[in-house]
Amino acid sequence: MTTVAAYAAPAAKAPLERTTIERREVGEFDVLIDIKFAGICHSDIHQAREGWGKAIFPMVPGHEIAGVVAEVGSGVTRFKAGDRVGVGCMVDSCRECENCRAGLEQYCLAGNVGTYNALDKNGEPTYGGYSQKIVVDENFTLRIPDGISLDEAAPLLCAGITTYSPLRHWDAGPGKKVAIVGLGGLGHMGVKLAHALGAEVTVLSQSLRKKEDGLKLGADHYYATSDPKTFEELRGTFDLIVSTVSAPLDLGAYLSLLRTDGALVNVGAPEEPVSLNLFSVISGRKTLAGSGIGGIRETQEMLDFCAGHGIGAEIELIGASEINDAYERVLSSDVRYRFVIDTATI
Repeated sequence: MTTVAAYAAPAAKAPLERTTIERREVGEFDVLIDIKFAGICHSDIHQAREGWGKAIFPMVPGHEIAGVVAEVGSGVTRFKAGDRVGVGCMVDSCRECENCRAGLEQYCLAGNVGTYNALDKNGEPTYGGYSQKIVVDENFTLRIPDGISLDEAAPLLCAGITTYSPLRHWDAGPGKKVAIVGLGGLGHMGVKLAHALGAEVTVLSQSLRKKEDGLKLGADHYYATSDPKTFEELRGTFDLIVSTVSAPLDLGAYLSLLRTDGALVNVGAPEEPVSLNLFSVISGRKTLAGSGIGGIRETQEMLDFCAGHGIGAEIELIGASEINDAYERVLSSDVRYRFVIDTATI
Protein backbone atom coordinates (compact mmCIF):
# COMPACT_ATOMS: atom_id res chain seq x y z
CA MET A 1 0.00 0.00 0.00
CA THR A 2 1.10 3.55 -0.73
CA THR A 3 0.05 6.54 1.38
CA VAL A 4 -0.92 9.64 -0.63
CA ALA A 5 -2.32 13.05 0.24
CA ALA A 6 -5.94 13.76 -0.67
CA TYR A 7 -8.92 15.98 0.06
CA ALA A 8 -11.88 14.16 1.57
CA ALA A 9 -15.34 14.82 2.95
CA PRO A 10 -15.24 13.18 6.43
CA ALA A 11 -19.04 13.03 6.61
CA ALA A 12 -22.12 14.04 4.64
CA LYS A 13 -22.32 17.81 4.13
CA ALA A 14 -19.01 18.32 5.99
CA PRO A 15 -16.37 20.58 4.41
CA LEU A 16 -13.63 18.74 2.56
CA GLU A 17 -10.28 18.64 4.35
CA ARG A 18 -6.74 17.51 3.63
CA THR A 19 -6.00 13.95 4.71
CA THR A 20 -4.11 10.84 3.59
CA ILE A 21 -5.43 7.68 1.96
CA GLU A 22 -3.98 4.31 1.04
CA ARG A 23 -3.61 3.24 -2.58
CA ARG A 24 -3.16 -0.43 -3.42
CA GLU A 25 0.11 -1.81 -4.70
CA VAL A 26 0.44 -1.92 -8.49
CA GLY A 27 -0.89 -5.30 -9.65
CA GLU A 28 -0.10 -7.19 -12.82
CA PHE A 29 -2.59 -5.26 -14.98
CA ASP A 30 -2.56 -1.97 -13.04
CA VAL A 31 -1.39 1.51 -13.95
CA LEU A 32 -0.09 3.91 -11.28
CA ILE A 33 -0.97 7.48 -12.29
CA ASP A 34 0.51 10.68 -10.95
CA ILE A 35 -2.61 12.85 -10.97
CA LYS A 36 -1.95 16.32 -12.34
CA PHE A 37 -5.48 17.73 -12.56
CA ALA A 38 -8.93 16.79 -11.27
CA GLY A 39 -12.18 18.42 -12.37
CA ILE A 40 -14.95 19.33 -9.97
CA CYS A 41 -18.24 17.88 -11.21
CA HIS A 42 -21.66 18.78 -9.80
CA SER A 43 -22.10 15.07 -9.10
CA ASP A 44 -19.18 15.33 -6.65
CA ILE A 45 -21.32 17.74 -4.64
CA HIS A 46 -24.46 15.58 -4.91
CA GLN A 47 -22.55 12.61 -3.51
CA ALA A 48 -20.49 14.42 -0.86
CA ARG A 49 -23.74 15.86 0.49
CA GLU A 50 -25.74 12.64 0.07
CA GLY A 51 -28.15 14.30 -2.33
CA TRP A 52 -28.43 11.06 -4.28
CA GLY A 53 -28.75 8.78 -1.26
CA LYS A 54 -26.56 7.10 1.32
CA ALA A 55 -22.84 7.43 0.61
CA ILE A 56 -19.51 6.06 1.84
CA PHE A 57 -17.34 8.26 4.08
CA PRO A 58 -14.68 9.45 4.26
CA MET A 59 -15.17 10.30 0.57
CA VAL A 60 -12.48 11.48 -1.82
CA PRO A 61 -14.48 12.77 -4.81
CA GLY A 62 -13.23 13.30 -8.33
CA HIS A 63 -13.91 11.36 -11.53
CA GLU A 64 -12.40 13.77 -14.03
CA ILE A 65 -8.77 12.76 -13.70
CA ALA A 66 -5.82 13.63 -15.93
CA GLY A 67 -2.24 12.68 -15.23
CA VAL A 68 0.90 10.84 -16.24
CA VAL A 69 1.73 7.15 -15.88
CA ALA A 70 4.36 6.60 -13.17
CA GLU A 71 4.51 2.79 -13.21
CA VAL A 72 2.79 -0.17 -14.86
CA GLY A 73 2.27 -3.78 -13.83
CA SER A 74 4.13 -6.62 -15.53
CA GLY A 75 1.11 -7.61 -17.63
CA VAL A 76 0.21 -4.12 -18.89
CA THR A 77 0.46 -3.76 -22.67
CA ARG A 78 -1.42 -0.54 -23.41
CA PHE A 79 0.57 1.99 -21.40
CA LYS A 80 4.09 2.81 -20.29
CA ALA A 81 5.65 5.25 -17.85
CA GLY A 82 5.34 8.83 -19.11
CA ASP A 83 2.09 8.33 -21.04
CA ARG A 84 -0.62 11.00 -20.68
CA VAL A 85 -3.73 9.30 -19.35
CA GLY A 86 -7.14 9.90 -17.86
CA VAL A 87 -9.65 8.18 -15.61
CA GLY A 88 -13.38 8.83 -15.74
CA CYS A 89 -16.37 7.82 -13.67
CA MET A 90 -15.70 4.08 -13.37
CA VAL A 91 -12.71 1.90 -12.58
CA ASP A 92 -14.15 -1.60 -13.09
CA SER A 93 -17.16 -3.66 -14.14
CA CYS A 94 -18.07 -7.34 -14.28
CA ARG A 95 -16.66 -7.51 -17.85
CA GLU A 96 -18.82 -10.55 -18.58
CA CYS A 97 -22.43 -9.39 -18.96
CA GLU A 98 -24.10 -8.55 -22.26
CA ASN A 99 -23.50 -4.82 -21.83
CA CYS A 100 -19.85 -5.15 -20.84
CA ARG A 101 -19.17 -7.39 -23.82
CA ALA A 102 -20.81 -4.76 -26.06
CA GLY A 103 -18.52 -2.01 -24.76
CA LEU A 104 -21.24 -0.53 -22.56
CA GLU A 105 -19.46 -1.01 -19.23
CA GLN A 106 -21.25 2.07 -17.89
CA TYR A 107 -24.44 -0.01 -17.95
CA CYS A 108 -22.87 -3.17 -16.48
CA LEU A 109 -25.74 -5.38 -15.34
CA ALA A 110 -23.90 -6.15 -12.11
CA GLY A 111 -23.18 -2.46 -11.62
CA ASN A 112 -19.93 -0.77 -12.58
CA VAL A 113 -17.44 0.20 -9.87
CA GLY A 114 -17.43 3.97 -9.45
CA THR A 115 -14.14 5.82 -9.25
CA TYR A 116 -15.21 6.96 -5.78
CA ASN A 117 -18.08 6.33 -3.36
CA ALA A 118 -18.13 2.66 -4.36
CA LEU A 119 -16.75 -0.68 -3.23
CA ASP A 120 -14.24 -2.54 -5.39
CA LYS A 121 -14.26 -6.29 -5.94
CA ASN A 122 -12.40 -6.77 -2.67
CA GLY A 123 -15.01 -4.79 -0.77
CA GLU A 124 -12.68 -1.83 -0.26
CA PRO A 125 -13.94 1.73 -0.80
CA THR A 126 -12.76 3.53 -3.92
CA TYR A 127 -11.26 7.00 -3.69
CA GLY A 128 -11.28 9.54 -6.50
CA GLY A 129 -9.14 12.19 -8.10
CA TYR A 130 -8.85 14.84 -5.39
CA SER A 131 -5.56 13.12 -4.57
CA GLN A 132 -1.97 12.87 -5.74
CA LYS A 133 -1.98 9.34 -7.17
CA ILE A 134 -4.38 6.60 -8.21
CA VAL A 135 -3.98 2.94 -9.22
CA VAL A 136 -6.34 1.82 -12.00
CA ASP A 137 -6.69 -1.31 -14.14
CA GLU A 138 -5.33 -0.64 -17.63
CA ASN A 139 -8.71 -1.56 -19.15
CA PHE A 140 -10.30 1.44 -17.42
CA THR A 141 -7.49 3.86 -18.21
CA LEU A 142 -7.84 6.28 -21.16
CA ARG A 143 -5.13 7.74 -23.36
CA ILE A 144 -5.18 11.54 -23.56
CA PRO A 145 -4.02 12.64 -27.04
CA ASP A 146 -1.21 15.17 -27.31
CA GLY A 147 -3.58 17.69 -28.88
CA ILE A 148 -5.30 18.47 -25.56
CA SER A 149 -3.64 20.03 -22.51
CA LEU A 150 -4.08 17.90 -19.39
CA ASP A 151 -5.93 20.60 -17.42
CA GLU A 152 -8.49 21.12 -20.21
CA ALA A 153 -8.73 17.36 -20.78
CA ALA A 154 -9.70 16.45 -17.20
CA PRO A 155 -13.38 17.55 -17.48
CA LEU A 156 -13.75 15.60 -20.72
CA LEU A 157 -13.65 12.40 -18.64
CA CYS A 158 -17.15 13.15 -17.31
CA ALA A 159 -18.62 16.36 -18.75
CA GLY A 160 -17.27 15.54 -22.20
CA ILE A 161 -18.37 11.93 -22.46
CA THR A 162 -21.69 12.54 -20.68
CA THR A 163 -22.73 14.90 -23.48
CA TYR A 164 -20.90 13.17 -26.35
CA SER A 165 -22.56 9.79 -25.73
CA PRO A 166 -26.20 10.93 -26.22
CA LEU A 167 -25.26 13.23 -29.09
CA ARG A 168 -23.73 10.25 -30.88
CA HIS A 169 -26.46 7.79 -29.92
CA TRP A 170 -29.25 10.07 -31.16
CA ASP A 171 -27.29 11.00 -34.31
CA ALA A 172 -26.62 14.67 -33.78
CA GLY A 173 -25.05 15.94 -36.97
CA PRO A 174 -25.68 17.85 -40.20
CA GLY A 175 -29.38 18.51 -40.79
CA LYS A 176 -30.30 17.98 -37.10
CA LYS A 177 -31.56 20.68 -34.77
CA VAL A 178 -30.18 20.12 -31.28
CA ALA A 179 -30.94 22.05 -28.10
CA ILE A 180 -28.74 22.01 -25.00
CA VAL A 181 -30.56 22.90 -21.77
CA GLY A 182 -28.24 24.74 -19.39
CA LEU A 183 -24.85 26.29 -20.10
CA GLY A 184 -22.78 24.96 -17.23
CA GLY A 185 -20.04 22.38 -16.88
CA LEU A 186 -21.90 19.79 -18.97
CA GLY A 187 -23.82 22.21 -21.14
CA HIS A 188 -20.83 24.11 -22.46
CA MET A 189 -19.29 20.80 -23.57
CA GLY A 190 -22.59 19.78 -25.16
CA VAL A 191 -22.57 22.97 -27.22
CA LYS A 192 -18.97 22.50 -28.36
CA LEU A 193 -19.49 18.85 -29.28
CA ALA A 194 -22.86 19.27 -31.02
CA HIS A 195 -21.39 22.11 -33.08
CA ALA A 196 -18.33 20.03 -34.01
CA LEU A 197 -20.62 17.17 -35.04
CA GLY A 198 -22.31 19.52 -37.50
CA ALA A 199 -25.70 20.06 -35.85
CA GLU A 200 -27.59 23.35 -35.66
CA VAL A 201 -27.25 24.17 -31.96
CA THR A 202 -29.56 26.14 -29.67
CA VAL A 203 -28.92 26.89 -26.02
CA LEU A 204 -31.92 26.99 -23.70
CA SER A 205 -30.89 28.78 -20.52
CA GLN A 206 -32.82 30.48 -17.74
CA SER A 207 -31.58 33.90 -18.80
CA LEU A 208 -29.57 35.54 -21.56
CA ARG A 209 -26.70 36.26 -19.14
CA LYS A 210 -24.33 33.83 -20.88
CA LYS A 211 -25.58 34.41 -24.43
CA GLU A 212 -22.30 35.86 -25.70
CA ASP A 213 -20.39 32.90 -24.29
CA GLY A 214 -22.83 30.41 -25.79
CA LEU A 215 -22.47 31.86 -29.27
CA LYS A 216 -18.67 31.86 -28.98
CA LEU A 217 -18.75 28.20 -27.92
CA GLY A 218 -20.60 27.28 -31.11
CA ALA A 219 -24.31 27.84 -30.52
CA ASP A 220 -26.33 29.17 -33.45
CA HIS A 221 -29.19 30.40 -31.27
CA TYR A 222 -29.73 31.25 -27.60
CA TYR A 223 -33.06 31.58 -25.79
CA ALA A 224 -34.13 32.35 -22.23
CA THR A 225 -36.49 29.74 -20.79
CA SER A 226 -37.74 32.27 -18.25
CA ASP A 227 -39.52 33.98 -21.16
CA PRO A 228 -42.82 32.18 -21.90
CA LYS A 229 -42.57 33.33 -25.52
CA THR A 230 -39.60 30.97 -25.97
CA PHE A 231 -41.82 27.91 -25.63
CA GLU A 232 -44.37 29.35 -28.04
CA GLU A 233 -41.80 30.33 -30.65
CA LEU A 234 -39.84 27.06 -30.55
CA ARG A 235 -42.73 24.61 -30.35
CA GLY A 236 -42.05 21.55 -32.55
CA THR A 237 -38.52 22.67 -33.48
CA PHE A 238 -35.92 20.17 -32.27
CA ASP A 239 -34.86 16.66 -33.22
CA LEU A 240 -32.95 16.29 -29.97
CA ILE A 241 -32.86 18.11 -26.65
CA VAL A 242 -30.15 17.26 -24.13
CA SER A 243 -30.92 18.52 -20.63
CA THR A 244 -27.78 19.00 -18.55
CA VAL A 245 -29.39 20.65 -15.52
CA SER A 246 -29.85 18.97 -12.16
CA ALA A 247 -32.87 21.07 -11.19
CA PRO A 248 -36.34 19.62 -11.87
CA LEU A 249 -37.82 20.85 -15.15
CA ASP A 250 -41.34 21.12 -16.52
CA LEU A 251 -40.81 18.12 -18.78
CA GLY A 252 -44.05 18.70 -20.64
CA ALA A 253 -42.95 22.18 -21.67
CA TYR A 254 -39.64 20.90 -23.03
CA LEU A 255 -41.24 17.92 -24.77
CA SER A 256 -43.47 20.39 -26.61
CA LEU A 257 -40.34 21.77 -28.29
CA LEU A 258 -39.64 18.46 -30.04
CA ARG A 259 -40.58 17.52 -33.57
CA THR A 260 -42.42 14.26 -34.21
CA ASP A 261 -40.12 11.38 -33.17
CA GLY A 262 -37.84 13.77 -31.31
CA ALA A 263 -36.07 12.87 -28.07
CA LEU A 264 -35.54 14.69 -24.79
CA VAL A 265 -32.51 13.13 -23.13
CA ASN A 266 -31.66 13.83 -19.50
CA VAL A 267 -28.03 13.71 -18.40
CA GLY A 268 -28.54 15.98 -15.39
CA ALA A 269 -30.04 14.16 -12.42
CA PRO A 270 -32.26 16.14 -10.03
CA GLU A 271 -32.29 14.94 -6.43
CA GLU A 272 -36.10 14.93 -6.34
CA PRO A 273 -38.55 12.98 -8.55
CA VAL A 274 -40.24 14.80 -11.42
CA SER A 275 -43.77 14.31 -12.75
CA LEU A 276 -44.99 13.89 -16.30
CA ASN A 277 -48.30 13.88 -18.12
CA LEU A 278 -47.91 10.99 -20.57
CA PHE A 279 -49.79 12.82 -23.30
CA SER A 280 -46.60 14.89 -23.61
CA VAL A 281 -44.87 11.86 -25.16
CA ILE A 282 -47.88 10.19 -26.77
CA SER A 283 -48.53 13.29 -28.86
CA GLY A 284 -45.85 13.25 -31.53
CA ARG A 285 -44.40 9.82 -30.69
CA LYS A 286 -41.73 11.53 -28.62
CA THR A 287 -39.08 9.91 -26.48
CA LEU A 288 -38.17 10.87 -22.94
CA ALA A 289 -34.82 9.27 -22.23
CA GLY A 290 -31.79 9.30 -20.00
CA SER A 291 -28.13 8.72 -20.69
CA GLY A 292 -25.16 8.04 -18.45
CA ILE A 293 -21.50 8.28 -19.28
CA GLY A 294 -19.96 6.30 -22.13
CA GLY A 295 -18.14 3.00 -22.23
CA ILE A 296 -14.35 2.92 -22.32
CA ARG A 297 -14.23 2.54 -26.11
CA GLU A 298 -16.61 5.45 -26.68
CA THR A 299 -14.78 7.61 -24.13
CA GLN A 300 -11.54 7.08 -26.03
CA GLU A 301 -13.37 7.93 -29.25
CA MET A 302 -14.56 11.16 -27.62
CA LEU A 303 -11.04 12.11 -26.49
CA ASP A 304 -9.69 11.49 -29.99
CA PHE A 305 -12.58 13.48 -31.50
CA CYS A 306 -11.86 16.41 -29.18
CA ALA A 307 -8.17 16.35 -30.06
CA GLY A 308 -9.01 16.28 -33.75
CA HIS A 309 -11.34 19.28 -33.42
CA GLY A 310 -9.28 21.32 -30.96
CA ILE A 311 -11.84 20.92 -28.20
CA GLY A 312 -11.03 21.20 -24.51
CA ALA A 313 -13.10 22.30 -21.53
CA GLU A 314 -13.35 25.96 -20.51
CA ILE A 315 -11.74 25.85 -17.08
CA GLU A 316 -10.89 27.85 -13.99
CA LEU A 317 -7.79 26.36 -12.35
CA ILE A 318 -7.85 26.37 -8.54
CA GLY A 319 -5.73 25.21 -5.63
CA ALA A 320 -6.94 22.45 -3.34
CA SER A 321 -7.57 24.93 -0.51
CA GLU A 322 -10.28 26.49 -2.69
CA ILE A 323 -12.36 23.30 -3.12
CA ASN A 324 -15.02 24.17 -0.56
CA ASP A 325 -15.45 27.67 -1.99
CA ALA A 326 -15.64 26.15 -5.47
CA TYR A 327 -18.49 23.87 -4.34
CA GLU A 328 -20.51 26.89 -3.23
CA ARG A 329 -19.74 28.70 -6.47
CA VAL A 330 -20.90 25.70 -8.52
CA LEU A 331 -24.19 25.71 -6.62
CA SER A 332 -24.66 29.40 -7.41
CA SER A 333 -23.68 28.90 -11.10
CA ASP A 334 -20.61 31.09 -10.60
CA VAL A 335 -18.14 29.20 -12.76
CA ARG A 336 -17.23 29.40 -16.44
CA TYR A 337 -17.32 26.55 -16.94
CA ARG A 338 -15.46 23.91 -14.95
CA PHE A 339 -13.29 24.15 -11.87
CA VAL A 340 -10.14 22.07 -12.16
CA ILE A 341 -7.91 21.35 -9.19
CA ASP A 342 -4.15 21.61 -9.63
CA THR A 343 -3.31 18.52 -7.60
CA ALA A 344 0.23 19.75 -6.97
CA THR A 345 -1.44 21.93 -4.32
CA ILE A 346 -2.87 19.01 -2.34
